[in-house]
Amino acid sequence: MKALQTEITNALHSYIAVIERDEPYSKAPFHFHPELELVFIQEGYGKRIIGDKLDSFSAGDMVFLGSNLPHVWLNDEIFYKGFANLRAKAIVVYFNKEVFSKNFYELKESSKINELFTKAGRGIKIIGKTQKQVADKMQKLTKKKNFDRIIGLLEILNTLSTSNEVEYITNQGYGGTMLQSKSDRLSEVYKHINNNYFNDISLEDISRIANLTPTAFCRLFKQRTNRHFVEYLNEVRISNACRFLQETTLNISEVAFQCGYKTLSNFNKIFKKTTGLSPKEYRVKTEPEIQR
Repeated sequence: MKALQTEITNALHSYIAVIERDEPYSKAPFHFHPELELVFIQEGYGKRIIGDKLDSFSAGDMVFLGSNLPHVWLNDEIFYKGFANLRAKAIVVYFNKEVFSKNFYELKESSKINELFTKAGRGIKIIGKTQKQVADKMQKLTKKKNFDRIIGLLEILNTLSTSNEVEYITNQGYGGTMLQSKSDRLSEVYKHINNNYFNDISLEDISRIANLTPTAFCRLFKQRTNRHFVEYLNEVRISNACRFLQETTLNISEVAFQCGYKTLSNFNKIFKKTTGLSPKEYRVKTEPEIQR
């Protein structure tokens, strides 16, 4: 399933769009757009795909997505049978980053919002008290007009940017994203992994790129990423495997080989451990229900 590129705010002739969705099932295809998107699910349940991650969703689910992050919400099959008591209801806020000027983002006071937008590049799930606070603000935002809508959006962004009640959605290796500084000692390591994940990458080879002994490299890598090197390498490989399963017709053995796995059994084992699904199940789940 290949993601479709769209533009939301241009179609609505506004840099900020607040939409209340009330449908028998979620109808949007797997897509991405330059706008950032905040989604609060009021009714409905099923599976959602954000980047390389497939998760369940239900009422109360709230996520914030950065620019050009592919996503889709797929209601469970029962929603397509026409039962009147089942609805897909959500409040969705779209906004273009350009709603605020370049000078705004250069302000010291805006540093946390800049950090929030960077985090949103991997998609973030909002939980706890923050979710309840933002849900209330989103409901109020649906009633606001003109400049009050901008103020309401800023209030939401301030709440999100100062909260610790957020969780990353996609794997760190998704799309080759590197949040580290170019001056980071490990920057060449990340680059090498993302450019060569389909080849054999030994601990000795990667340690030489970092100009460290294997022991020192493992210690530094664990400190920086909170995971072992092999775990990170598998995240990058499985992220790319998800992309191949979504966007190509390669069979599962070919996907395994393209992502650096020499045996199908090892690929299947690691894929299921990472995503919770077998490669075959993942490919089926990422097909829109209405196309089955």
